[in-house]
Amino acid sequence: MTIVVVDYGMGNLRSVAKALEHVADGVPIVVTDDPAQIARAERIVFPGQGAMPDCMRELEARGLRAAVLDAAGNKPFLGICIGLQMLFERSEEGDTLGLAILSGDVVRFPAEAMVDAEGRRLKVPHMGWNQVHQSEPHPMWTGIADATRFYFVHSYFPQPAQAELVAGYSHYPFAFCCAVARANLFAVQFHPEKSHRAGLQLLANFVNWNVRSGTIAERARCS
Repeated sequence: MTIVVVDYGMGNLRSVAKALEHVADGVPIVVTDDPAQIARAERIVFPGQGAMPDCMRELEARGLRAAVLDAAGNKPFLGICIGLQMLFERSEEGDTLGLAILSGDVVRFPAEAMVDAEGRRLKVPHMGWNQVHQSEPHPMWTGIADATRFYFVHSYFPQPAQAELVAGYSHYPFAFCCAVARANLFAVQFHPEKSHRAGLQLLANFVNWNVRSGTIAERARCS
């Protein structure tokens, strides 16, 4: 088995690859912008960092759209941060069209709503640790307690058109979708590679996720 981290010039790919290597139990981790390698890989990690318009432009410029679309449709696929947002139809950031793999839009935290219970203004981007509430059981949540804290850095979040896509949500200050799931695809707004033990568990689950049976292999580890 080979796991590919898609390199389209945007994102902290080294930290993602290192975290995967830590839990992969010898499975090769390849960072590449080669569509042929993406096509051959058995599992795909699609990270991203920065602005949505730049990410989509770089993905297109490197000829990776078709490879990512194909991978998202037929093999275990993990999106991270912008790699989640790009899966949707459109983002308010630069009025940018996404890959339209999932129905829905990506929107900015609205300035008028960014007030906590004591009336204090909340900053955007949403940055730091926050609880993730699991909307439904999923193999990718194996070994991760509900309301576990993960690390976030973002100003935009997805609004899926179908409620059944939502696999997890957080609060800032209102509830927002921070994880989605459909068949072979799982994607998160937070950064598992920066989320210590819980993040490593999520990555270990991805390495060992049997999509067909809906289980996690016993060899998963995150120590």
